[in-house]
Amino acid sequence: MPEMPEVEALARWLSPRLSGTFFERVEIASLSALKTVALPTTALLGLEIERVERRGKFLGMGQDGAWLVFHLARAGWLRWYDTVPAGPARPGKSPLALRVGVGSGAGFDLTEAGTRKHLAVYVVGSLTDVPGIAALGPDPLAEGFGRAELDAILTTAGRAQIKGVLRDQKVLAGIGNAYSDEILHAARLSPFKPASGLSDTERDTLLAAMHDQLQSAIDRADGLKPSELKDGKRSNLAVHGRTGLPCPVCGTTVAEVSFADSSLQYCPGCQTGGKPLADRRLSKLLK
Repeated sequence: MPEMPEVEALARWLSPRLSGTFFERVEIASLSALKTVALPTTALLGLEIERVERRGKFLGMGQDGAWLVFHLARAGWLRWYDTVPAGPARPGKSPLALRVGVGSGAGFDLTEAGTRKHLAVYVVGSLTDVPGIAALGPDPLAEGFGRAELDAILTTAGRAQIKGVLRDQKVLAGIGNAYSDEILHAARLSPFKPASGLSDTERDTLLAAMHDQLQSAIDRADGLKPSELKDGKRSNLAVHGRTGLPCPVCGTTVAEVSFADSSLQYCPGCQTGGKPLADRRLSKLLK
């Protein structure tokens, strides 16, 4: 799933290529992807794209009064064309969800792999007209986000596990499954530790890890083409997606906890004092 660093890098890469041009084509190929009806896609045609902006894991392009916004969800991605294909985007069984062409002749497709379709496209008058954007928590890299803001979040979360707190978009904007694993590994915290149970030292370490992991990922991704962002992300992860491999910090084998539709990875040596966390799905199978 693209998370804040990849979406931020995507916004930075697209901005000089789209800003100042205008929408020439906006074609929906997957009707389930379009989540709004207040403004038709035709409202964008001929509109100048004044800016490209990120909100959490959402990316918007347009100007005040009309925006094209999308969320790539778990399996969506953007394919850029210096010359957008001439053929129209038609509903069908292909992964194509949206085709956009701009006045320069360039453009992009939004695609989504797999059968579970969650990619979302919105045409709205304001970015906050997208419900998911309106409900976002603070951006952890925003100016002014510091220890006081983190303390308030942890206090409100109470006994909730810190892994879930980091992933909740209504609590913190932009962090998903991968970077929450990476942040907790860097902070040497168990993903199951209660949010309100973190000591002052652990809170300082968590805040620093959030900033360092996200900013470093953005710096690595900045300037990469859309086609290079996924591999760039995978090649720099310490624990996420690395079950069974040695931890790059201590050499302990990276472990996993599986859930119904996702999983988390962690290092027992760095994060849990060498003790494995209970894998509830595996426990049920063994009963």
